[in-house]
Amino acid sequence: MVNKWTAIVLTGAIAFTLAACGNEEREQGLAAATRDKEAAAATAETSYKSMYSSSVFLGDSITEGLSFHGMLDDKNVMGKAGATAMFALEDVDDLAGRNPKHVFIQLGSDDLLWPTDNPKQFSLANYAKLIEKIKEKLPKAKITILSVTPVTAEAEKSEPRYKNIADYNQGLKELAAKEKVGFTDVSPIFAAHPDLHDTDGIHMKAEYYTQLLKLLQDHVK
Repeated sequence: MVNKWTAIVLTGAIAFTLAACGNEEREQGLAAATRDKEAAAATAETSYKSMYSSSVFLGDSITEGLSFHGMLDDKNVMGKAGATAMFALEDVDDLAGRNPKHVFIQLGSDDLLWPTDNPKQFSLANYAKLIEKIKEKLPKAKITILSVTPVTAEAEKSEPRYKNIADYNQGLKELAAKEKVGFTDVSPIFAAHPDLHDTDGIHMKAEYYTQLLKLLQDHVK
C-alpha cells in the first residue's frame, strides 16, 4: 500500500513539474515573440525614418501623427491641428528651408468644415495656390497629394459635413491632374485594415502610419 501511494505521489509531482515546465516554456515563448515583435517594429521605424529622410509631410493634425507616434522625425513632418490649404500657404518658406526632394500634402479634413458657402471650391482654390507656391520655391521637388482619410460612421453622424469627403477627394484627384503632380488614394489602407481610427473616429492609431508609409514607399525609391 505504501509503495502504491508513493507511486501516486511521485506521479503527481512529475505531472506538476512537467506542467510547470510547459507553462514556463510557453511564457518564455510569448516573451520572446513579444521581444521579436517590438524589435521588428523598431527596425521598421528606423527603416522608414531613413527611407523618408528627404521627404516632408505637410498637413493637419492627422499628418502630425507621423511624428507623434515616432514614425518619422519632426524635421520630416509639418502637421498642425486645424491646418487648411489656406493656412498652409504661410508655411511654404519653412518647407522650402527643409529642402525636401519629396513633398506629401494631406489637407482637407479641416477645409471641409470651413464656414463658407462652398468649402470645396474655396479649399481647392487655395490648394492650387499652395502647389504653385511650392513649385516656385522647390522646383525640383516631387509633390504628391494624399486623399483625405475617411471617418467612422459615428463621426460622420456627429459632423454631417464629413459626408463630403469622397466628393472632395475627387476634386483633389482632378486638381493633381491639372497641376501635374502626384495623387495617392489612401482608402485601400482602410479597406484592408478597418480598425485604424482612434476613439474620436477621425484621428488615427499608430498602425495607420505604418500602413501609409508602406503604401508610399515606391514614391521615394
